[in-house]
Amino acid sequence: MSTLSFRNVWVEYGNQVVLERINLEIASGTFLSIVGPSGAGKSTFLRLILGQERPTQGSVLLDGRPFPAEPGPDRGIVFQRYSVFPHLTVLGNVLLGYELASSPLTARLLGTARKAAVEKSLALIEAVGLAEHCDKYPSALSGGMQQRLAIAQALAKQPRVLLLDEPFGALDPGTRAQMHALIKPLWREHKMTIVMVTHDIKEAFGLATRLIALDRPRKDPQAPERFGARITYDLDLTRDSAVPVLGFIRASLQAAQ
Repeated sequence: MSTLSFRNVWVEYGNQVVLERINLEIASGTFLSIVGPSGAGKSTFLRLILGQERPTQGSVLLDGRPFPAEPGPDRGIVFQRYSVFPHLTVLGNVLLGYELASSPLTARLLGTARKAAVEKSLALIEAVGLAEHCDKYPSALSGGMQQRLAIAQALAKQPRVLLLDEPFGALDPGTRAQMHALIKPLWREHKMTIVMVTHDIKEAFGLATRLIALDRPRKDPQAPERFGARITYDLDLTRDSAVPVLGFIRASLQAAQ
């Protein structure tokens, strides 16, 4: 379980301000969706949590403590493009997470330790609907199956925070619907915090318990890099009153594209 805190966070690249005055508390177990126009700093927001990016000002904390400089097993991520190992089978891809956690130098487990890791891997593979494909390599899987494998691979590290960077954007509508039906039960079962970036407003509302929109409310045509993105909407989606604003946010974001 985890609580994420953004405290007066700014991200600047030279004279370009990407994010400014980000203050946010994300409670443990939240499913947070992040939406906004292209270039509004959504991926930068994720990289701050992952540890790939450091704030120019302010701090990003996990349970009140700064993140380590390098990403650790407490954070998992699933990208839009399938980030699985092509030379390993489905089982091998998931098992590797347990092997690296227990034996980071050799990435090998033996005896009862390996047996236990295999059992955990098979349980995850079954949970994402790939039980019949354990011995296949990623090249033999469809796009949706590869994304299911990437999710199982991320969950094998037992992350406290799971980051989803446009995870379903490359999938056809039918497969995307299947992935939606998959991710919510996994989130509930593993009781983790999920932070998902998406361009699909309907997806954001359908999956998340909370939604924030990033945008630049202040714009200077003569110096577009002068102002960064802020949180322009912060909605609790567990309340019915949040639903009617979906159309308004969609129209606002489309106008900003």
